Amino acid sequence: MTSNYDDEEYYVEDRPRKKQSSGNGKKRSGNGAPSGQHRKKRPAGSAAAGSRAHTNGTAPRKKGTHKKKKKSSGNKRALRIIIFLAEIVALVAVIGILYVVTRVEKVGKVDIKEEDIEVNAAVETNEEMKGYRTIALFGVDSRTGALTKNTRTDTIILANINLDDHTVKLVSVYRDTYLNIGNDTYNKANSAYAKGGPEQAMNMLNTNMDLKVTDFVTVGFEGLSSVINALDGIYIDVQPEEISFLNDYQYCIAEDLKTTYTPVTSSGYQRLDGIQATAYCRIRYTRGDDFRRAERQRNVLNAIMQRAKESDLGKLTAAANAVFEGKMIYTSMDLTEMLGIAKDIASYSIVGDDGFPNESMRTTGTLGSVGSSVIAKDIESNVVWLHSFLFGEENYDPSSNVKKISQEANSKVATYLGQ
Repeated sequence: MTSNYDDEEYYVEDRPRKKQSSGNGKKRSGNGAPSGQHRKKRPAGSAAAGSRAHTNGTAPRKKGTHKKKKKSSGNKRALRIIIFLAEIVALVAVIGILYVVTRVEKVGKVDIKEEDIEVNAAVETNEEMKGYRTIALFGVDSRTGALTKNTRTDTIILANINLDDHTVKLVSVYRDTYLNIGNDTYNKANSAYAKGGPEQAMNMLNTNMDLKVTDFVTVGFEGLSSVINALDGIYIDVQPEEISFLNDYQYCIAEDLKTTYTPVTSSGYQRLDGIQATAYCRIRYTRGDDFRRAERQRNVLNAIMQRAKESDLGKLTAAANAVFEGKMIYTSMDLTEMLGIAKDIASYSIVGDDGFPNESMRTTGTLGSVGSSVIAKDIESNVVWLHSFLFGEENYDPSSNVKKISQEANSKVATYLGQ
């Protein structure tokens, strides 16, 4: 099987655009950007932002003005809910903040019908999975607030919560993984969200992996950047080889969001602001490619968790306002559900993270029109590993549906690669 894997070829719109000018940004005074920040500079002869392919034909929104919000009064129970959700991952932490400011109407809330969620029959009777809750976290490649569908998921993370001992495990599902995305159509995992929104994406996770995912949280670049800024940044250990790519992505994001950015000039453990951290999440050109990028995304989520735990109620409220004002989040979760899993909040902790397919059971290759893909050597074996990692199930026997999908995927891969 070929090992060629070029995750860039499918995401031309996702390549960082470099500044043509190498000069330092001009200092601005008054209400302008702080000294050292860079204002977007469009290369000579380039098209307007609205005509670029990666903006899906829509011009980036202008930076809005944020009115100062009056602090909401909270109580200990509210703050404990925030801390718990922050420990799961940043996206769920954002939802938790909602309880403090009671701003439900400002969240993109969707009610998922039970009959629209597909779950393999064997999962419903699996005793080992009882006592767990798995939430899908989606990060979409959207700069203009398109969170519902018609946009591919740049990030797919499973947050698995053990409701008995309060431990949490995170699993990245690599976006280029070749899976059955629905209706017996095989493609990259991230295309499921684009075709059918969160419902189809959750169904893909359930049917391919013998899971019961019924809730999700989706956030875009603007939402992630805003919540990190509201928390006064996060701390990340930046490697020397990441600096140039990080700054190139900053330029892209700042241009699309019509804002400024501050270049990262040195490596090491340091505080990153919202745009810097979001750009860090997108790097995939160093050793490790998209696998390393998925790891960076989990690093950022853990860093936000730590920052949120250190923040006071006022700062968390500001983070909520920053995200909810622009409806930068889309979710199936409501306050009742969150309160239902928020017992003994302080005892929750992230105890492990990994990726699917597992490193020892995956390869890469070009699959015809699908393009460069991450290929599970055997989906069935990967599901056995996944259930051991998430639920502690030893010698798990996958459902007949997973076995069927695994056999079909193997057959299609063999056809593409001439095996």
